[in-house]
Amino acid sequence: MKEVTKEVLIDASNRLLFTMSDSEFNLLLEEFEIIKKQMDLMGHIEGVDDVEPMTFPYEVEVSYLREDSPKEVISKEEALKNAKNVKDGQIKLPKVV
Repeated sequence: MKEVTKEVLIDASNRLLFTMSDSEFNLLLEEFEIIKKQMDLMGHIEGVDDVEPMTFPYEVEVSYLREDSPKEVISKEEALKNAKNVKDGQIKLPKVV
């Protein structure tokens, strides 16, 4: 695992366009150290590799959703008729960064 240093956190915050103070970087670095120690402790638990990973803490039954099946299909022209800007049979939208 790549070591989490202050330089790594600064680089990540710059890439994500976050502005953080030095004290916030130091606090985040301390929190990463705590998480790393906890992960190391969990790695030493006997039989942890034999347990199937859990994605949700309890069973969820989703019986209220209907089966997704198409009912009435509209033509491409009908779908595009109200679009403001159409180019090559597609709706052209403004660039989002």
